[in-house]
Amino acid sequence: MSERSALQRRIRAWLVLFLVCLVLSGLTAFPLVTELHWANSLISHTWLRRVGDGLDWADADYPFLLYGTDWLAFAHLVIAVFFYGVHRDPVRNIWIVEAGMIACAGIIPLALICGPVRGIPFWWSVIDMSFGVFGIIPLLVLRRMIKRLETMPAS
Repeated sequence: MSERSALQRRIRAWLVLFLVCLVLSGLTAFPLVTELHWANSLISHTWLRRVGDGLDWADADYPFLLYGTDWLAFAHLVIAVFFYGVHRDPVRNIWIVEAGMIACAGIIPLALICGPVRGIPFWWSVIDMSFGVFGIIPLLVLRRMIKRLETMPAS
């Protein structure tokens, strides 16, 4: 196996890792009420209990509010589709990786601004920010490998 094809395989492996995490985080936005019931049965925590109570109330009286989390889940899945371009041609579509990096970085100010506005505890905003921090890591690795692939002669 040539060095170029080995690098392409590593790029695809990191891409799959990122996509699995992106899709899973999106899919978990669909069953929020059930997930909070499960989490609250495992952990007794004031904030989780409050979130669970709020979701129960919204689900019972205003279920259309949870439609927003359905759109959140859908957005994750749509974003994942764009990364197919990176699979097809990583060098030409490196912009998708870079856009993903910008989105990950954008999580930080969003959590720091909107968290307090919505009454979210700071430690929960830190958890939210960790998605951006951990999300950007495979994208940085991907970008570095794609830049290296770009300098290699074509087979």
